[in-house]
Amino acid sequence: MATNHDGGEAILEAFRSLGVEHIMSSPGSEWSPVWEALARQKTSNRPGPDFIECWHETLAVNMAMGYTQYSGKMQAVLLHAGVGLMQGEIGIHTARNFEVPMVVMSGESITYGEDPGVEPGAQWYGSLGIVGGPQRIVEPVTKWATQAGSVHTLYEQTVRAGEMAQHIPQAPTYLNVPLEHMLSEWTPPANLRNVPPVPKLQPLDADIQAVADMILEAKNPVVVTDSVGREPDAFRALVALCDLMAIPVGEGRVTAYGNFPKDHPMYLGMQGAKIAKESDCVLLVKSRAPWYPPSDRPANATVIAISENPLKGHFPYQNLQADHYLEGSVAATLKALTAALKAKGADPSKYAERHARAKSEHDKWNARLRDAEQKAKDKDGAIDPLWLVGAIREVMPKDTVYLEETIMHSGILKEHLPWNEPQCFYTVGGGLGQGTGIALGVKMAAGKRPVVLFIGDGAFLYNPITQALGASRQHNLPILIVICNNLKYSAMQRNHTEYYPKGAAVQHDVWHGVHIDGPEYSELGKPFGFHGARVEKATELVGVLKAGLASIQSGTTSILNVMLSR
Repeated sequence: MATNHDGGEAILEAFRSLGVEHIMSSPGSEWSPVWEALARQKTSNRPGPDFIECWHETLAVNMAMGYTQYSGKMQAVLLHAGVGLMQGEIGIHTARNFEVPMVVMSGESITYGEDPGVEPGAQWYGSLGIVGGPQRIVEPVTKWATQAGSVHTLYEQTVRAGEMAQHIPQAPTYLNVPLEHMLSEWTPPANLRNVPPVPKLQPLDADIQAVADMILEAKNPVVVTDSVGREPDAFRALVALCDLMAIPVGEGRVTAYGNFPKDHPMYLGMQGAKIAKESDCVLLVKSRAPWYPPSDRPANATVIAISENPLKGHFPYQNLQADHYLEGSVAATLKALTAALKAKGADPSKYAERHARAKSEHDKWNARLRDAEQKAKDKDGAIDPLWLVGAIREVMPKDTVYLEETIMHSGILKEHLPWNEPQCFYTVGGGLGQGTGIALGVKMAAGKRPVVLFIGDGAFLYNPITQALGASRQHNLPILIVICNNLKYSAMQRNHTEYYPKGAAVQHDVWHGVHIDGPEYSELGKPFGFHGARVEKATELVGVLKAGLASIQSGTTSILNVMLSR
């Protein structure tokens, strides 16, 4: 019944038109038409995407997300029916929150064996079907979700899904593809699409000029950012603007990327909210939730939001308290602002006093960090998390890419981890249990650069561990997994204590949902031939980290179970 040109070929052809490099998939029985198209692609030596097999749906989505965050290139994800889609939905939700584009597909049957010309399989009748179609499941967490109308629309609907995912606001899109459509004969269009890149929009010149005047008039302007570092060009454009105007930079409260060089004299660490309160002009550069509570904006500052998409329609609540908006490509906007300021006579020499003041604060901030790390190193016995980041600084190469999926140690890691270039740091957010997959996706895109994932012991247990380790081995993606182990869900205990400071749990040391009686995490990689080590003493930490680095440099993932004092 199926021919060399069926719905599976239509999907693969659409992926070629979109420039998709990888199909991340936790395989499902409905996808044999696409597997057949991939086999024809290989045997005929046609260019096109390769197939990345994953043993879990969340893992497949997370790997696509990590790859895109690093490379900037959208990928495709194929999942199984409605059940697989529900497994992957946490990852789709996270990609939506981080505005990461991807095309997600799953299949179903629409004839249930009643069409004598098609045998979809009995599993679809009375077991896998979703009333109204599986698109209903992901409508709240995607930009667009629908069912393919027929094999005749399948190619263009897939291309459209990819285009919509990449246009602002970027987000996952979803297409439900009935198996009957994929098995139907498809006639390719006379001219296959050559999908153009997404255009870079930028604000009107009059708006650029008005904001440039505000910056020139300000006595104490500051930048607050949490996501400008996702795009290397925007990272560098922000540095150029701050160099020109001597504008200090503080990270926002939901820092998602490494956004500014930490060795730069204008960098003041995770103090965005603090320095904003002392400012008369705050530039929110890709900062989605800078204040908490949301209404707690700086009282005496003009707030200017600069972003491709400042108002997040996928957030139930957001309150930037902005006075002005510059919407469009952040890199282009920052470059235009810098050019306008220069044209108006701005010169670094005019802001030498402000530069000196910011540099003094930067030096104090840096000294505090180094002092804290040294004191932690000098402690006897268990490993303080501050010494963990200090030891990382000693051991890891400068081109290392760091990711973190922690709660209690997140602030320390963001403040202390070293980065001076873009694409060096990524936060895993949107719900615990996704760090391993995103780290593997980043590694796939980053090539030979070392990739280190810091993950809490509780967060690690939320991850599809076996499946992630399998993907690491199968696809040759060695990463260093550093488990920040304090033997409990400390965030649970913290919240309980805050709500009930004199409650029975505090008074009698009776806790629920806090203590973790976990396995020896360093042993979990053994079935895959991976390196692992447990370290309890501060004096042994550097040696263990060096062994982990040597392992990933030789091509083998390493799991380090670091026993922390807090």
